[in-house]
This record gives sequence, structure tokens and C-alpha cells, in this order.
Amino acid sequence: METKVKRRLTTLMCADVVGYSRLMEADEANTLATLRRYRAAMTTLVERHDGRVVNTWGDAVIAEFSSVVEAVQCAVETQQEISGYNGDVPEARRMRFRIGIHLGDVMVEGEDVYGDGVNIAARLQELAEPGGILISGPVYDQVYKKLSIGFDFLGQQHLKNVVHPITGYRVLPGGAGAPPSIPQTDAQPGPPAPPGGAPPPQSVVARAWALYSGLPRSSAVLINVAVLLFLINVFSGMHSVWFQWPATPLVLVAILRAANARKPGGGDNARN
Repeated sequence: METKVKRRLTTLMCADVVGYSRLMEADEANTLATLRRYRAAMTTLVERHDGRVVNTWGDAVIAEFSSVVEAVQCAVETQQEISGYNGDVPEARRMRFRIGIHLGDVMVEGEDVYGDGVNIAARLQELAEPGGILISGPVYDQVYKKLSIGFDFLGQQHLKNVVHPITGYRVLPGGAGAPPSIPQTDAQPGPPAPPGGAPPPQSVVARAWALYSGLPRSSAVLINVAVLLFLINVFSGMHSVWFQWPATPLVLVAILRAANARKPGGGDNARN
């Protein structure tokens, strides 16, 4: 009797060393020792985020997580920790990882997982920058409101041996970058991306909210007061319009403070 294949929806994280062959050619013993050290650190972080290491093929690490948020947080912490390890290492000997993350259906056999979910995570990893993280659209859908990090929309990615294009997002741990755009479903090919690879246009409300969210705290408070004055004027009767007189200087001061905060060394450039 044929055994039924077990399947489950899971989050796959694939990490791979950049330039591993070059590092091994230069110094096999030291490269192997470094790889073991970094893998041990990654395993600790994976377990801390309730994941498990599925396999370690060559210089790669495959891990799975039941939580998408935990997977992305683990990837961010992994890159931060490895960056710290590399701080005192000469540039030519630094070991960096690319990381790809995908949420998808996989086949399960014992402790191993197979299928498109694993393949997509591995292909996304190949497209990531050294020391970077690239996630798929389904992962972005689950985490963009839950983590204090930014995302850079990369559009549809055509991956090797994957039939449909996958929407890609670069993770920006510092929270910088353009406001997130609404992704297309990965299961269906979407319309062609705008020229130059720019993300699709956003609504006026979405743009306004993105601008407001990026304001320094002091500027946001001034804007809130100006809006409150407008509402008071509206509900007290618009037969006498007066809110613009106190609101206009508040908005001007808010704009000046926001502009100053964006300058190098400018104070109050983050909202706490």
C-alpha cells in the first residue's frame, strides 16, 4: 500500500555563505572553523525563535518555523550577530550570508522537508545581497505590520525552476526605505511592473499615512494639534472659519522640524 505523502504549511529560511569556495581556497581550516561557529550561533537563534534546523547542505542552512514573524525576526538577528562577528575580521576573510524566506506548502518525510516551498526560499536567498534578507510576498503579508523593520518592494522575481514569478521584498532592519506597497498574489502572474521597476502607485491615504508615520515625534504632535483645531472648527460650526490662523504656524514648525531631523546630526529624527 502506497504511503500518503504528508504535507504542511511552514515558513522556510535558507541561508548560504557568500563566496564560500573563495574562502575555502584561501584558508580551508579557518573557513571551516568559522562556518561551524556561525552555524552554532544560527542554530541557537533558530531554536530561540521556536524553529528547527532542517538541514545543513554544504555551506547552507535550512530552517523551518511555525511562525512567519519569528522566522523574519530570527533572520534579522542572525545577520546582526554575524555582522558583529565580522567586525574585527579583515574584509577578504569575512564570512557573510544571504538569507531567503518563504511561506509555502511542503512535503514532509521524517525530519526532512521537500517541494517548491524549499526551492523558492533557496532561490530567493540567491538573489539577496551579501548580509541581506529577501522575503516572498506571502511572508511580507504576514509581517509588515508586526515588525519594526522596513521593506523595499522589488517587484516580480522570476526564479529558476519556479513556474510563476514570486513577489520579492528586501528587508531593511533599520526601518528605512519607501512605504510598503500592496503585493500581488504569488500564485497568479500579475500585470507588468511599471518602467524602471518602480512599485505600483499608492492611494492618497496610504501616502499621507506613510508620510505621517515617518515624522519625528515633535512634528507629529504639532500636526495632531492642527487637525484637532480643524475638527473643533467643523463641529462648532463652519459659519466662522478660524482654524487656519493657529494651525498654519503649527504646520510650518512641524515641517521645519521634520526637515531638520533629516539632516545629518539633526536631532529628534526618530519617533519613540
